[in-house]
Amino acid sequence: LWYFGLATVGIFSSFVILIILIWMGMFGEIPSKTQLTSINTQVATEVFSADSVLLGRYYWQERSTVPPEEIGAELKHALVATEDVRFYKHHGIDVRSLFRVLIKGILLQDESAGGGSTITQQLAKNLFPRKSFAILSLPINKIREIIIAWRLENVYNKDEILGLYLNTVPFGDNVYGIKTAADRFFSSAVKNLTTDQAAVLVGMLKATHTYNPRIFPDRSKLRRNVVLAQMEKYSFLTTEEKN
Repeated sequence: LWYFGLATVGIFSSFVILIILIWMGMFGEIPSKTQLTSINTQVATEVFSADSVLLGRYYWQERSTVPPEEIGAELKHALVATEDVRFYKHHGIDVRSLFRVLIKGILLQDESAGGGSTITQQLAKNLFPRKSFAILSLPINKIREIIIAWRLENVYNKDEILGLYLNTVPFGDNVYGIKTAADRFFSSAVKNLTTDQAAVLVGMLKATHTYNPRIFPDRSKLRRNVVLAQMEKYSFLTTEEKN
């Protein structure tokens, strides 16, 4: 039994050392709070005529950003209910989800355990893409995202984090950000999205091609219904509103 305890101590010590090395920047610089206050994402360049008519857009990634105050409650609720129901209760790290993934996903090999990443951690991954570290890629990248998520939560409030996430997330078809997605799929401004439309766009985040409403309307509708059911489950919608 003693050797089992010794192995446990060894694994724990190695994990702590790895965290310290990552925090110190040994596997790449971790952005500071100061750097996180000036996040710049690629946006499309728009060309207008003298009478303010849009003539064209030039881009590597087709993205336009929208301020947090223009993101409606329905869209926020759909995102939180589906991706991170304890978003407003944690500080970037959902400890309960991490333990669920550790026990069910890793120890019990249960594929339904999920990924354990919060919206803030997903934002960290969007802003600072993962790198390859051979067999240590997964733990190093996860720890980096946790550290960055913690710092993001110290810099931005919850609505600002939701805004940053929705402005950076891809929606397929080379569409990036909720403003471009709302216009592409519904010819709508973000603030005018209905609950159903918000649910469709949030549903796409699980698999942007598979649930693309333009290509697969039936699949998109089924996924939208899952999002609406999540909103009802967590009291963001009543049964009457869902139906």
